[in-house]
Amino acid sequence: MKHFADRLNAAVRRCQTPALVGLDPRLDNLPRAIVAAASERTNSPAKAAASAFEEFCSRIIDVVAPLVPAVKPQAAFFEQHGPAGCAALHNVIRQARAAGLIVICDAKRGDIGSTAEAYADAYLAGKSPDAAAWGADALTVNPYLGADTLQPFVRTAIERGAGIYVLVRTSNPGASTFQDRESDGRKLYQHVAATVEALNTETLGESGFGIVGAVVGATYPAELSELRQQMPHTPFLVPGYGSQGAGAADVASGFTANGLGALVNSSRGINFAWQRAPYREHFSEDQWEQAVEAATRDMIAEFAEQTPAGALREQ
Repeated sequence: MKHFADRLNAAVRRCQTPALVGLDPRLDNLPRAIVAAASERTNSPAKAAASAFEEFCSRIIDVVAPLVPAVKPQAAFFEQHGPAGCAALHNVIRQARAAGLIVICDAKRGDIGSTAEAYADAYLAGKSPDAAAWGADALTVNPYLGADTLQPFVRTAIERGAGIYVLVRTSNPGASTFQDRESDGRKLYQHVAATVEALNTETLGESGFGIVGAVVGATYPAELSELRQQMPHTPFLVPGYGSQGAGAADVASGFTANGLGALVNSSRGINFAWQRAPYREHFSEDQWEQAVEAATRDMIAEFAEQTPAGALREQ
């Protein structure tokens, strides 16, 4: 099985959940023991941060790999610490792939021509982690240079069994500044959605979904519902759940009736669960991994109870 959407849906069915764990390491929030140990290994602040990030994310991967189908490392937090951070990102992606997880690298790349080809070649490994330098299954892509931004990514994704997730209706409060601008009777995000859906009708797998996903925020549930109707063959990546304020009920309309069609991300709410209610009442900092597991299991249960993803347990 090489087609990205088919591999993804197989993983979702195996885990019986659409829960996606984001890997967003932030130095100020990491367990103090991990930071201290990393600082003892090197005198370089950047290398120490990268080492701490790698250990932290690797231990999260060990916890969540049996529970969820996919993880989403945020490249910016690693890149912030230079070459050592980029090496840590590479290692985290490879460990997640070795653990059987689908890896979506959240780097929001986007360009045209040979530059886009280079980005695609670097990130999109698809089925084989060794097919690209970064080794990810999928990559987030910014489409706002135009439709020709997407073509190099789509070509590489087809060749390697990879996927991309295009920014369509993002979860941030200022999204409407540009994305709600109207042209020819439709909002900008609806124009982007139409292009994405058209690409998917050309790249369908056996599951009925294409390889060009859409990033659609849970913080805009009405638009999420509208876009699911407009984009029936498009896999969704849904940020905004948890720390950004959206709940499980807000993401329900992003799924098909059989519980497929969307991955729902939680990053800070999982990564730093021991610092947040209600988990901080039950777990100390030394028990942060247990808190990660508890928060992940709670997210999975919420999706099963409040969204069509509950149907996955019946398949």
